[in-house]
Amino acid sequence: MKKQIKKKHYNNLYTGFIHITNHGYAFIHINESQKDIFIPKNKTNRALEGDLVKVKFYNKKGIKIQGEVLKVIKRKTQQFIGILKINVQSNNKYGIVHNNNIHVDILIPIQRLKKYHHNDKVLVKITSWPKKYPNPFGKIVKGFGSSGEYKTEIFSLLEEYGISHTFSKKIENEAKKIFSKSILDINLRRDMRKVNTFTIDPLDAKDFDDALSIRKLNYDTWEIGVHISDVSHYIKEGSLLDQEAYSRATSIYFVGKVIPMLPQILSNDLCSLQPKKDKLSFSYIFNINRKGEILKNWFGKTIIRSNRKFTYDEVQSIIEQKKGDYYEDIYTLFLFSKILIQNRLKHGGFYLEKVEVKFHLDKNNDPISLHLEKNNDAHRLIEEFMLLTNRKISEFVSLNLDGNPSNNLYIYRIHDVPDFQKIFLLKKIIEPLGYFLDMKNIKNSINHLLKKIKGKPEQNMIENLILRSMSKAKYSTKNIGHYGLSFIYYTHFTSPIRRYSDIIAHRLLYHYLNNKEYKLKTIEFYEKQSGHCSYKERIAIDIEREFLKYMQVKYIRKFIGKEFDGVITGFTDWSVYIDLLLFQTEGMVRLRDIKEDSYVLNSNNYSIIGEKKRKIYNLGDKVKVKLIDANIEKKQITLDWIENI
Repeated sequence: MKKQIKKKHYNNLYTGFIHITNHGYAFIHINESQKDIFIPKNKTNRALEGDLVKVKFYNKKGIKIQGEVLKVIKRKTQQFIGILKINVQSNNKYGIVHNNNIHVDILIPIQRLKKYHHNDKVLVKITSWPKKYPNPFGKIVKGFGSSGEYKTEIFSLLEEYGISHTFSKKIENEAKKIFSKSILDINLRRDMRKVNTFTIDPLDAKDFDDALSIRKLNYDTWEIGVHISDVSHYIKEGSLLDQEAYSRATSIYFVGKVIPMLPQILSNDLCSLQPKKDKLSFSYIFNINRKGEILKNWFGKTIIRSNRKFTYDEVQSIIEQKKGDYYEDIYTLFLFSKILIQNRLKHGGFYLEKVEVKFHLDKNNDPISLHLEKNNDAHRLIEEFMLLTNRKISEFVSLNLDGNPSNNLYIYRIHDVPDFQKIFLLKKIIEPLGYFLDMKNIKNSINHLLKKIKGKPEQNMIENLILRSMSKAKYSTKNIGHYGLSFIYYTHFTSPIRRYSDIIAHRLLYHYLNNKEYKLKTIEFYEKQSGHCSYKERIAIDIEREFLKYMQVKYIRKFIGKEFDGVITGFTDWSVYIDLLLFQTEGMVRLRDIKEDSYVLNSNNYSIIGEKKRKIYNLGDKVKVKLIDANIEKKQITLDWIENI
């Protein structure tokens, strides 16, 4: 009888992408409804996370929709990066490759493992998965070295995201050719070599994209130049090098290593605005008076000669001590940058204080110390002049002299208004901590909130929540303005050595300045390029974050057993996430390991409550924890809860 009932309902077929949990059971989301099909462990039929599968499902009254995988239509991928485990003691016939993102290990016959060692990180390809076997079989395509080592982690991450850490011979040769042929073309360029000019960059920078020049014209007027490396002069559109730069779209910055968008002979040499060398640049030059009013703008190609390269620390020290090389020039630029900040904030721009985690590495690239770098006056000085340049250039292209839109095609950096629901959630989360958000005046209210949390333990957590509630900035030919900066017109022009979007902005500006010498393509062409740059930027951010997490976990291992202050940043049904203030990194405590009471997640998802004592912990609460484990493989930090009474 039972079988007949089953058959009666067992006539629904569906195709979709499978999500398999670490426990082996799975879900498939049905697009037409809000429901998921539940697939028990023994019914996944050799499917892997993300595969496109055909499912047969049935719906019993009052029970969730259940089903089974009939077949895998298309694998998401055949290749996985994982950690090789060889169990020598039991003399097994197979080594296994473990990958955190799939629910089964991949078996490799022992005789194929002669070149590899236990705990090596490897790229493995699935070769077969016979029906009767619970695990697939595979072969190792590539080894990266021992898991947890600096080079292993970088190269395996790059492989995972399909990014090459080297350039092909063809590309290198084309770069060398450009380098050897480079004759300084100064006929049509404004000569700025006699004006005091310098670069300000991090200590370890090798690619100098931008330089500033300044000279006093009279008692009330200065001429300031923002000079950006003229990369598009050297890299011709459609060339092999251009295609390579477009494909990469951005440089990737790891702790201690850069994967550049352009070969080093260009990024660190020919295009880099090094001191004491004549260099070609694309510049924004303007006159400004004592009040910070811009009197005159000029855009065009220049030749410059930087007098000196400064680090941010050197410039900060000159600002603080009011003495040093080019003190007067630097201090004047600093005073103007303060006026620019005030004007920007007056118009509603956000003022987020970025904190960067910086490591000192030893000769093996292991982290030996950590410091948190805050944006100081020197950083803000450069930042404000770059923001101004990006804004003024996009205004120049987008507006006629009378201020009306020119309808010229351009590449914009756009930032949409925040998601109202996310802002509402932010409001609800911060209220128990004594903060308030005015939903009718979100911008001013957020700026007020940012001021209030400055220096408080929960600052980092709330700033991250604010960032998460914002839309992601991206590139587009369709301008909607930049919400976060409060700019109607904004582009990226100031970093063409490391961002392809800026090369596009240079080419288009050159077209409008030089009587259409550069031929425009279609709007679809630039929109496609914009989308590609946005996509590659997201990937670079993900890779950099993942690698930083690895470095943080590696560094923090030496503090196992020590106690730290933390701030609660998140909850799940079974764990609490805690930001360790000293390291600006997140660790986790399992709810079941909290001894002081039995805690459960409140229905609002952003507080927990003790079943006996009814004590509530909210997001942003300060707690004391002990570091008990730092797992490099999983990039996971496990903490113990010290009674917080």
